[in-house]
Amino acid sequence: MIKQWNMYEPIPELAAFAHAIGQDEMMATLLWHRGIRDARAAEAFLHPEAQPFRDPFLMKDMKPAVARILQAMEKEQHITVYGDYDVDGMTATSLLLLNLRAMGARADFYIPDRLTEGYGLNRQALEQLAETTDLLVTVDCGIASVVDVGAMKGRLDIIVTDHHLPGEVLPDAVAVLNPHRPDCPYPDKELAGVGVAFKLCQALWQEHGGHGDVRGIELVALGTVADLVALRGENRRIVKEGLARMEEDPLPGIAALLAVANLTGKHLNAGHIGFLLAPRLNAAGRIRSARQGVKLLTAKSPEEAAPIAEELDLLNRERQELERAIVQQAEEKLAAEDPFSLPAIVVAGRGWNPGVIGIAASRLVDRYYKPTIVLTIQEDGICKGSCRSIAGLSMYEALAACKEHLLQFGGHAMAAGLSLKESGLAAFRAAFCAYAAAHLTADDYQPKVAVEFELAPEDVTLSMVEEIERLEPYGMGNPKPLFGCRDVRAEEAVAIGRDRNHLRFQFGTRERRVTGLMWNHAELAGVVNAEACDFVYAPAINEWNGTRSVQCLVEELSPAASKRVFPGKETLRDIYRFLYGIQQREGSIPFTAAGLTEACNRLMRPMAYFTMAMGLRVFQELGLVRENLGETGYYLPPPSGKMDLAASPTFRRYAQERDLES
Repeated sequence: MIKQWNMYEPIPELAAFAHAIGQDEMMATLLWHRGIRDARAAEAFLHPEAQPFRDPFLMKDMKPAVARILQAMEKEQHITVYGDYDVDGMTATSLLLLNLRAMGARADFYIPDRLTEGYGLNRQALEQLAETTDLLVTVDCGIASVVDVGAMKGRLDIIVTDHHLPGEVLPDAVAVLNPHRPDCPYPDKELAGVGVAFKLCQALWQEHGGHGDVRGIELVALGTVADLVALRGENRRIVKEGLARMEEDPLPGIAALLAVANLTGKHLNAGHIGFLLAPRLNAAGRIRSARQGVKLLTAKSPEEAAPIAEELDLLNRERQELERAIVQQAEEKLAAEDPFSLPAIVVAGRGWNPGVIGIAASRLVDRYYKPTIVLTIQEDGICKGSCRSIAGLSMYEALAACKEHLLQFGGHAMAAGLSLKESGLAAFRAAFCAYAAAHLTADDYQPKVAVEFELAPEDVTLSMVEEIERLEPYGMGNPKPLFGCRDVRAEEAVAIGRDRNHLRFQFGTRERRVTGLMWNHAELAGVVNAEACDFVYAPAINEWNGTRSVQCLVEELSPAASKRVFPGKETLRDIYRFLYGIQQREGSIPFTAAGLTEACNRLMRPMAYFTMAMGLRVFQELGLVRENLGETGYYLPPPSGKMDLAASPTFRRYAQERDLES
């Protein structure tokens, strides 16, 4: 699916801004696009390691929280850290546990089971813990548990630390640490749950003898990146410092995790956390028990950590297989409904793993770019679902508009969870799709990519890439800078990698050739060699045998505007006849859109990749072509009547655009 470039507006005051912050205009542009508007903000952003951490006692209720914990330590009372089963919760639990034990506290932890207990505090667990513990400290949860915390008043002292948005009433606890409290003056509001736990640890060490550094800054970095909070302010220093610690002297559990992810000895960035480390930890909470994640992160030796890390690595592979199976089953269910023409996707399957359906929903959004809800139908007739949205539709508001069909729901604009009775599934699907259709425009369904500015690959220098790298760590609130180049003819495109699934090619000028790499898109080699394309890329430095050179990591590749010729009726007939002929010979159509373009150019007549891809899209919307889900390619179902092109939303849209242009 071709992504539309979102270009920034010109900056009239760019030269003055660059002068004021002492940077060149390229860096000034990148900072301006990230909301940096003065020299002080620029200095803090570019040098987070030099910025002091804020006083933890600025956070509301920090004093009573620290006082109660120190009292428990003095009286040798038992402390339980109550966490959550995601990476933020596991790292926050591990961080507080490590530091409490380092201070001599009697401390243990509890994490609820995702399947049987669900998120947050639950009464049964609290009742059991009250029999064995004197003080319970929550991390990454508890702010919404007003009733349960109140019910334990007088039986179990509770300190709540959380970063989720509070309701109108706060839990009646010994202390409630949450920077989002309306009465909390703490300036860094975007801390993750592990970030709030980190501030508590800082305050405890300050009061516990007046000195001592917080153990486990790498845990704070891991949870902060994994929870997708904005990497601004303190979060930026946390991640930068934590990544450095991971490289230099990580905890045994982190070292073991790096080893199974093949990252030992490598220069680490936030992407390594988000795509390689966090999924392995998350697999524990999604498939088995998040307790294994805490055991790994609090392991005291490499010998203790290694087998747990290997177990999590295997669980992650199992999670990937479950995810693939659910996505395939979901697409099989959607095949009869023509997902390309739906305003939103709601798909349910019996017995789907509830820990994996959120990832499956994300995969379907990547494929169809529609608001998506994936539900698992349980034996008790209750459907539990995970939701992922697209820009333009608040998932929380959409669910609120359909709440009459739901048992419960919660979340935010881009992701949410819900439950409903199986008997109400059809009515909910209809209501949700109707809401999406009413609130999304055709432009909203067009995926977009933010491009800093146009920059020819041959103009990128090593020093320029080194300057750009000063913006790391990248993440929410600070995306990796992407640049664009239009109407470029690349050459020597070939498939590379062990499975020959990645793409490498050359572009630039004859005097200065630059290597381009694109992961998981080897099928586009023929298109790149044959057509002018538009590229969106991130510049990087390749080091090989002591030589450093610029390379471009391509994020998006699409046909150049001159090649975006939408197929008319005659061309569509030609494409259909071509597909029919292949199926008659092969029994199916074992090609991607790119492969079909190459074959058509070779066997029938010249055709651009865009033209072929749009033809396939139209046929899919009409039900004339289906994708082979078991293998790469397509097939033609038995024809059900005359081709009515007006029934294709894509054909109608392009026909209207042609009419407007004429």
